[in-house]
Amino acid sequence: MQKIYPREQLSHLLEPHKEAGHQVGFANGCFDVLHVGHIRYLRDARAHCDILVVALNDDESVRRLKGPQRPLIPLAERMELVAALESVDFVTFFNEDTVEKTLRILKPDIQFKGTDYTPETVPERHVMAELGGKVMIAGDPKNHSTTELIEKMGETDE
Repeated sequence: MQKIYPREQLSHLLEPHKEAGHQVGFANGCFDVLHVGHIRYLRDARAHCDILVVALNDDESVRRLKGPQRPLIPLAERMELVAALESVDFVTFFNEDTVEKTLRILKPDIQFKGTDYTPETVPERHVMAELGGKVMIAGDPKNHSTTELIEKMGETDE
């Protein structure tokens, strides 16, 4: 089953699910080096909705957020990895620094953010309120970091 779509096309594919009363959840991130924190975040998010959409930062927006050496893995490969997860129903991408535009296009019922946020600190919470949706925190405590993992991989015992 195909899972990866541009957000405008995905918006149309989600309509029948919404009409059927399914709760559409939305998660986002860079997912540069997939790790257990990502898996737990997405699994927990999927447990609270019927359909889980994951939006990935494109390569240019990852560079703006994380620096010129990132991402390590190109967008197409990151999307394929995330789409392979059974907790994920659809994957899309965005090139802005925030997911506000993507939320407005997809109109999910729930926006999930990781445990490094609280419902009051989610940057797009006002967009979800405008859309009549809600924000939920998902995943385990934030003690897994792609940046820290990359740094650790660069260390040597020499």
